Parts: sequence; C-alpha cells; structure tokens
Amino acid sequence: MTKSIVIKDYARKIVDVASDNLGEEVLLLDTSKSSLFADYSVVVTGQTDRHLENLAQKIMRAMKKDGYRMHHREGTGKSGWILLDFFGMNVHLFSKKSRSHYDLESLWSSAKEIVRVQ
Repeated sequence: MTKSIVIKDYARKIVDVASDNLGEEVLLLDTSKSSLFADYSVVVTGQTDRHLENLAQKIMRAMKKDGYRMHHREGTGKSGWILLDFFGMNVHLFSKKSRSHYDLESLWSSAKEIVRVQ
C-alpha cells in the first residue's frame, strides 16, 4: 500500500468524524497537483466558533487514537478558520463567512473532488 493511499484513508476518516459531528459542506479534495503542502485537503464548515473548536478536538483525538501524528494547528474558532496540518493532509475548519471569504475551492478548482457531504 502506498503512502498516498494510507493518507487518503485517514482523510476519509476525518470526513466521517466531521460529518458525524454535524460539520457542514464537508469536502475531500485530492490537492496533490494543486498544493505544495498537502496531497489531500478536507474543508468543513462549522456552525459557531465553539462548534469549530469541538470539530477540531474530535478530529485531533480520532487521528491520535489511530496513531496519525499532527504536525501543527493554526487559528481558533473565534477567528473563523482552524487549520490542522497532518503531514500530507490538511483540514480546514471554517465559519460560513470565512469559507466564503477565502474560497479555497476556487483556489483548488483543478483538484479532484473525492467526497462531498452536504
């Protein structure tokens, strides 16, 4: 099994954790050809700043439980954007306003969509 396939499996797990915890507009993209930082990117919208923090905690716990190390975290729920960097895979947790403002989907328009959960 290649490294990329393993990372993709973890990215799918993050999609499940986000969806199970009421994350909205959950999107998994193959950004290997459009980003220098990650092979896969997960983008999620949270309902409130507390919800964003809760999603971040649940995702970090799930990855730690499975032995997948996080490189670093940036941002807070109050800022409207939390970035979780998991070595080869990034998770972007946004408020609705911040997701619309930063519009990463347009930035990565050439990325292959793997999963979309409304």
